[in-house]
Amino acid sequence: MSEYIIEAIRNGIFETLTMTFFASILAYLIGLPLGIVLYASAKDRILSNRGVNFIVGLIVNISRSLPFLILLVLLIPFTRLVTGSSIGTKASIVPLTVGAIPIVARMVESSLSEVSPGIIEAATSMGASPLYIITHFILPEATPSLLLGAAINIATVLGYSAMAGVIGGGGLGAIALQYGYYRYQKEVLWTTVTILVIMVMVIQESGNVIAKKVRK
Repeated sequence: MSEYIIEAIRNGIFETLTMTFFASILAYLIGLPLGIVLYASAKDRILSNRGVNFIVGLIVNISRSLPFLILLVLLIPFTRLVTGSSIGTKASIVPLTVGAIPIVARMVESSLSEVSPGIIEAATSMGASPLYIITHFILPEATPSLLLGAAINIATVLGYSAMAGVIGGGGLGAIALQYGYYRYQKEVLWTTVTILVIMVMVIQESGNVIAKKVRK
């Protein structure tokens, strides 16, 4: 490969990590509270509310059902409104965030559901408020599971970032498409795919290690 392509791959790695980092952070800022609401408002939970649970669950389910490539196209006007452009690394963060939010919400709900009801009953018997129970009992108990879920979610966002190259999103996905597919440079295609696989494996393994340490 030429020096130009090697430099492009280096820039692609940086752009991919940038998109993944910011999209993951933003997705958790919105998805974590949504997941808590889904968990707490479910039947027989500390803030049981069928109406709230149904509405939030419906929004999350509809968002999750949209294939990411379709979501990319649908969000082009919104992305342009937010960032001033529909292409590039910064613009790709918008659909990546929107696509990850419902996944984060359901993952958080699942992690919180693993907490033993006995812990919640004990906290309730001591007179703790629902908010106190969530922040001081449920979330700490669910932390290892939340960390494992975070690793999966970040790896998912990383995979989505590669698809963002279809609409000029930048990163390794754009390089694989422009050079590996359109210009038939198979070595570039396989190099970018290999790097993406390694990045996913590193993220997943790091999440497993951190979760085990926290669990101990």
